[in-house]
Amino acid sequence: MEKWTILESKYLHRKEWLTIREDKCRMDNGTVIPAFYVNEYSDWVNAFALTKEGKVLLVRQYRHGIDSIETELPGGVSEHGESMEAACRREVEEETGYTFESWKCLGKVSANASTTNNFTHFFLATGGSRTSAQKLDESEEIEVLELSIDEVKAIVRENRMMQSLHVNCIFYALMELGELNL
Repeated sequence: MEKWTILESKYLHRKEWLTIREDKCRMDNGTVIPAFYVNEYSDWVNAFALTKEGKVLLVRQYRHGIDSIETELPGGVSEHGESMEAACRREVEEETGYTFESWKCLGKVSANASTTNNFTHFFLATGGSRTSAQKLDESEEIEVLELSIDEVKAIVRENRMMQSLHVNCIFYALMELGELNL
């Protein structure tokens, strides 16, 4: 099996939060796919962030796509030229007002490898303390929560977190911390 060959590529829509590309591709068996659509995004980041007191920082905010107020990990979108760790540090501080002594990359996943071109990078941040006020974007209203690891496990176990990429990060972090055995 080989990668597909892109025969033609054109953009159907290019805006800040949504870019759609249409590719005409040839498979290695010769089959031509006349139109395959790819959503282009910057890479995303999120963090399982532990305060010095051992509390996990979560954020609550409205998510218009599913019309619901959701509990998630802090994180967001990387900016052009920014390392993933720098992006995560920035996003966590902007959303929560906390900074952390230690950062560890836990890995990355694709939200949908078939139709999106980006990755979500997971981090474990430890030794956090509040050092500033939140620095929210105009479209953000974010409540910061401090929960125990057991309370976070319950949120996941009871299916109360809808953002699958954040649930992935929680599992990676719990494995790293020895709180989850597979």
